[in-house]
Amino acid sequence: MNFTAGKYCRSGMRSVAALFSVFIGFPVTPVLAQDGVETFIAIMRDGEAARAAVVEVRFLNNGATPRIISLPDRIVADLYDKGDRRSILLERATGTATDVTVTSNGFARARYRLAVKEGAIADGATLSIPAWHTPQVAMESASTVAEAGTAMTQQAGAEEERLAGATLSSSQSSVQSSSLPAPPPADRKFGNAFADNLAVYAPIYAVYGPGTDSEARIQISFKYRLFGSRLRDDLPASWRDGLHFAYTQRMFWDLGAGSYPFRNVDYQPELIYVAPSVTLDGRLSLSAQLGLRHESNGRDGAASRSINSLYVAPMVGIPLDHGYRLTVAPRLSLYVGDKSDNPDIVRYRGNGELFVEVGKDDGLRLSTSTRFDFRSGRGAISADLSYPLPRLLGGGPDVYLFGQSFMGYGENLLDYRRNVTRFRIGVALVR
Repeated sequence: MNFTAGKYCRSGMRSVAALFSVFIGFPVTPVLAQDGVETFIAIMRDGEAARAAVVEVRFLNNGATPRIISLPDRIVADLYDKGDRRSILLERATGTATDVTVTSNGFARARYRLAVKEGAIADGATLSIPAWHTPQVAMESASTVAEAGTAMTQQAGAEEERLAGATLSSSQSSVQSSSLPAPPPADRKFGNAFADNLAVYAPIYAVYGPGTDSEARIQISFKYRLFGSRLRDDLPASWRDGLHFAYTQRMFWDLGAGSYPFRNVDYQPELIYVAPSVTLDGRLSLSAQLGLRHESNGRDGAASRSINSLYVAPMVGIPLDHGYRLTVAPRLSLYVGDKSDNPDIVRYRGNGELFVEVGKDDGLRLSTSTRFDFRSGRGAISADLSYPLPRLLGGGPDVYLFGQSFMGYGENLLDYRRNVTRFRIGVALVR
């Protein structure tokens, strides 16, 4: 079972409801700043809405290589007001990209707005963003964003001087953070909504292990936000923001046979609904995902396999020491529709599945998935172990070294009655 990105947080009584809300993705509240990147924030009044607030984020890169920072549509912040603390939701401001590139010994900026339903931040209140490990910062009383920008410069000025050799003005920082290479004329991202709505879903990898009739296993996967994001238009979030189409394809390749045939290809389209997650006490994250999934191997006759399922998958994320995170996600599935191609598949796959993952964003990560049917005593366990290849080699392609094992029934639809043991190794683009 695989989860990907959905990284939104809330708190309070809404946590119970959110456990049964829909969700996709892990980790729930990621640490977006990477090793060697420090994060500073300033909060200020929006001159166009006197009771609203803008949070300006500045990433400072201490490292020798450029860094790409992913910016979620929403992120949780802790608000401290007159001794009380509550979690609030920030939404990425219009004009702020989903990713920013921070040059070596340079910096880049991003802006978030207080979600409309959060109300306003009172004068004197302080705010921090746990996911970015920022200190508490007080609300600035400036009447416009431009005036409050001076506070941001003062806050990060000492660090910028150390990195760049001089304190940079607000206008200079704008030039540096936006001085990225122009895209080629053939870049089809421009004028198409597809790229903005496309995101990763399950892992994408290619692995190989000799000695079987399915030596190589290749997987591609993505999800697409069907209605786009109202946040990009600086509008309040809608339930439609969470509705996605997802697609995963697994290919089992027999490289030991004479003509190198694909023994089986499993196609897996899904309709999923993604909802914000909930953070308890600033640490424990709760979420869930609902989905309608179709699985088929596209063949006919005795080799034909297809199954439909409805599932719910709650998830809990627990931050550990030294930047590690534990994710636990059970899944309950109900098979629906025609099962004539494989009427006994539930006896081999069961209705329940448990996903457990431990690791860190820029280091080692272990992901396991277990399913079991108590009536038949059959099931399977799989494990993926990955590590960033550039960190291992001191440079190189931006991919992951990826090891995979599988033991049990149902590695693919065609062989769901077959008990197999597989060990493979390769590379992954998404883990």
